[in-house]
Amino acid sequence: MLSFRGASFWKRLRRRALAFDSKVDSSLYDASRDFNEVWLRICAYSDRLRVRGIARIANELACEGLTLGLAGGVVLVALAIPAFRETSEDWLKRPELAVTFLDRYGNEIGKRGILHDDTLAIQDIPDVFIKAVLATEDRRFYDHFGIDVIGTFRAASANARAEGVVQGGSSITQQLAKNLFLNNERSLERKVKEAFLALWLESRLTKNEILKLYLDRAYMGGSTFGIVAATEFYFGKSVKDLTLPEAAMLAGLFKAPSKFAPHVNLPAARARASDVLSNMVAANVLSEGQAEMARRNPATPIDRRREVSPDYYLDWAFEEVKRLADEGAFGQERVLTVKTGLDIFVQHSAESAMEENLRRDGKRFNASQGAMAVLEPDGNVRAMVGGRDYGASQFNRATNALRQPGSSYKPFVYTTALEAGLYKPNTIVTDAPVCIGNWCPNNYGRSYSGSMPLVTALAKSINTIPVRMSLALGKGNAKIGRAKIIEMSHRMGLTTNLEDTPSLPIGAGVVTVLDMASGYAVFANGGKRAKPYSAIEVRNGRGEVIWRHDSEAPPQQIIAPSVIADMNFMLHRVVEGGTGGRARLPGLVVAGKTGTTNAYRDAWFVGFTGNLVASVWLGNDDYTSTRNLTGGVLPAQIWHDAMAPILVGTEQKPLLGIDVKPGAAEKPVAANTPPAAESGRGGPMTLSRRSYEALNDVTDLIKAAGPRQRAAGARMSKGAGDFGAAATPVAMP
Repeated sequence: MLSFRGASFWKRLRRRALAFDSKVDSSLYDASRDFNEVWLRICAYSDRLRVRGIARIANELACEGLTLGLAGGVVLVALAIPAFRETSEDWLKRPELAVTFLDRYGNEIGKRGILHDDTLAIQDIPDVFIKAVLATEDRRFYDHFGIDVIGTFRAASANARAEGVVQGGSSITQQLAKNLFLNNERSLERKVKEAFLALWLESRLTKNEILKLYLDRAYMGGSTFGIVAATEFYFGKSVKDLTLPEAAMLAGLFKAPSKFAPHVNLPAARARASDVLSNMVAANVLSEGQAEMARRNPATPIDRRREVSPDYYLDWAFEEVKRLADEGAFGQERVLTVKTGLDIFVQHSAESAMEENLRRDGKRFNASQGAMAVLEPDGNVRAMVGGRDYGASQFNRATNALRQPGSSYKPFVYTTALEAGLYKPNTIVTDAPVCIGNWCPNNYGRSYSGSMPLVTALAKSINTIPVRMSLALGKGNAKIGRAKIIEMSHRMGLTTNLEDTPSLPIGAGVVTVLDMASGYAVFANGGKRAKPYSAIEVRNGRGEVIWRHDSEAPPQQIIAPSVIADMNFMLHRVVEGGTGGRARLPGLVVAGKTGTTNAYRDAWFVGFTGNLVASVWLGNDDYTSTRNLTGGVLPAQIWHDAMAPILVGTEQKPLLGIDVKPGAAEKPVAANTPPAAESGRGGPMTLSRRSYEALNDVTDLIKAAGPRQRAAGARMSKGAGDFGAAATPVAMP
């Protein structure tokens, strides 16, 4: 009975399976038949639409164009998203910082930030200036949709013929987009963002609103932003009173504000103004006679050649102020006056030393750029050189360039080893081959010196010793040792990411010039953290003090004084009898370390006294090698030439671990040290800065004269105490 029922179940199951299979086959057959019928109808219809000859080529091109257009549209949307992220709904109304910077003595040194000022309407700006700007920057401004296609192709063609960049194709709207939302980076990504943002601005603002914003917010050189500030700075008058020659000179600044700034290069500014006048004639907004009359009577700006504009310092200080504002340090205040630690005398000395040495020896060593930071031992930045020419490049090499420090990094390694109790200055170490894996460091002379005291190893910059220290710190495991070195480096002030490689102990990581000065300041101040800062005091628009640096937490002791004393003793020996000899200053205790990287790409000297710390870097922006330039040559010389006028003859603050001989600071001042240095810089100068600069100009004239005139000049100045020699701004060795 059970077997019969089982057979019946399987029989029914087979029938149902056959029925399902039959249904599937039938459905597939019907679907195939229907598809074939539809396909035949499509083919029959398509045969009636078939084109041949030129019509077919056009049809194929149109189809391919549509396909590529759709793909391009997807790509453009993907590129547009990052651009629109730069904007926000209240971007025009958001509060901007307007900061006036003062030096350490309360003198105004520049401004940063933008305070949106609608008090001067576009109608109040002289028509001649508006025409000069449009004729030079964007003749079709009122006709295009934000991107001047014709102008872009014209500029591309001109640049191709010249095999370089001779014309710009950006419209005023594109330039405004860059000023509002982007930076000066030259990249395809930035240009794409700029184009999308220009379209975005055109959809939300009128042409006059765009033009007004552009004139208000463009950088005009001399630390000025906007036509109102520029007119006041260069000509000491209101925009409403601009003449044609003055308008042409100002309109010429938009292309390269620092290069054509009249207080920097008046002949270049007048030549650029002549080009603007020619553009106005070509645009039919000025007659040739009017242009020629303006050329014969060029604008005469206010003489500001003696005024130092520490733009690299101000850019960095403004970033610090913005960070404090974002942290809520100033509440809702947005109009600020910031007293900084900048000293114009120190700044001028650093800039002069850098430029004179590179002008004299830069080509010989194939070194084109340099940077320098000067700090007080507590981190207060007194001066900053971010490059040779702010007008040519606003990139701050003192704060943003990441370069290998070479042997100037070794003090961080030595400090780690001394703190661990593994070494003392008189510990005998052996310079002999050492390898970590397949990597074996060599010394500069590719030889080994055998046994010596640790202090001698640092003075001679022996490479094998820091590597042996990394092994000793890790008890045979170099990776553990390097981790301790990295921790010490960050504790002392290096902020960059130090990659853990076997060559790290001899300076294979990347650092900034400012960070290196901050790290060495720990040696100068006895072991306390020295975070760089510029702002000493901040006041609001009503003159009320709303923030002071000394209200912040005091610096912490991060390294034991005994370790600092030993390090200072050894670093002093580097200058007195080692690779840093060119940095020696008469009557002063100087300590520091040189540094040179592989292929001579970077050359460093970081030195300090009890009064100041300074870090110097030389090299090339494109990372090409110098011509055998080492840190003990030009960098140490620049450090000496910059610091001599500032420190020689001043009261010396002691360095922990180094005994100052009585009367050392009273040694005779170098013959060519300026009077300001003789009087000391901690208080008022014997001569005012204007007087010092005037004497300096007289000296330059005497130097430029022929032998007979120089002899006459020497006889004339004999009775005046040889002010000509005393006023030379840089003390040479």
